[in-house]
Amino acid sequence: MKSPRPRVKKQRLSKSLSGKKILLIVSGSIAAYKTGDLIHDLKTQGASVTCVMTECAKHFVTPLVLRALSGHKVYEDFFSSDTPYDVLHTSLAEEHDVILAAPASANFLARLAAGMANDLASCIVLATRKPVLLAPAMNDQMYRHMLTQANLKKLKGAGYQIIEPIEGHLVCGKEAVGHISDSQTVIGKIRQVL
Repeated sequence: MKSPRPRVKKQRLSKSLSGKKILLIVSGSIAAYKTGDLIHDLKTQGASVTCVMTECAKHFVTPLVLRALSGHKVYEDFFSSDTPYDVLHTSLAEEHDVILAAPASANFLARLAAGMANDLASCIVLATRKPVLLAPAMNDQMYRHMLTQANLKKLKGAGYQIIEPIEGHLVCGKEAVGHISDSQTVIGKIRQVL
């Protein structure tokens, strides 16, 4: 007689972001390779994720990968002829619950701090009245530079939430601060602002 199979208890996944729409801006940082895990974890929590890429981000991850993972069109620039919106940047800014830039490169942070609107991603941030979360990722010397720190202070003063980078392995070979925060920390911050 066969012994009965042990019952495996099904673990219920928390859907704490169920029905929430996240606009994920991916900027030009090597940490962009972690974006796939972040999208997966956000979707596991019940969120819908739409991605916007800066031009530099395409050197680290492709629009095709982000589209496959998110299940949505990836927006790269203003001038796409196949967008469902009349005014792309304001529509994307208004229809999402949270704007998350992860990774947020030093360049992207500097452009935001200067109030620049020279690409789709920066225009969306300027056009939104929804919570904006920024997850910096860069070399430790870039992160600690007085201008980057001044930009972060200015962005905090404007009401943007900063998800501080952590100490970790950097592409230059050092173990130092500048490594993007893990997905669970990012998701926890999203929960706080919603």
